[in-house]
Amino acid sequence: MGTEMSRQGSSSGAELGGLTAFIDQGSSFEGKLSFKDTVRIDGHFAGEISSENTLVIGETGEIEADIHSKTVIVSGSVAGDITATRQLVLHKTARIQGNVQAPSLVVEEGAVFNGQLGMARPDQKKPSAASLKAVEGGGKPPAQNDARPQGRR
Repeated sequence: MGTEMSRQGSSSGAELGGLTAFIDQGSSFEGKLSFKDTVRIDGHFAGEISSENTLVIGETGEIEADIHSKTVIVSGSVAGDITATRQLVLHKTARIQGNVQAPSLVVEEGAVFNGQLGMARPDQKKPSAASLKAVEGGGKPPAQNDARPQGRR
């Protein structure tokens, strides 16, 4: 099948808390992948990926899937939306075609990203509709104090 399951991992897997699964170059899978630890994909995967930890997409990795993970590290290509609850890292060989939601984004020079980016942190409260209307209308949002010093001008 081309899949290796290992607790040892490579040097990058050791840094990420141990590699749980490895889908090697030349392998092709389709379906729904769900895991709790770190998985590295160097082959082709189509479907949906869900993780509680880290997904590493190697340089030869080709993903056609929506991804939901704590941390996503991309060196290959992804066609699909990515939701990273902690961090998304795009290495110089990364190619992303899809929308991204991540509170932290690291992009190396050379990476290609085509889509929309949202960086709201999960602990941030979304502004109320009244606040948005006040800001869009040019006024101050309600219940906000002017923080400028009131001394000499």
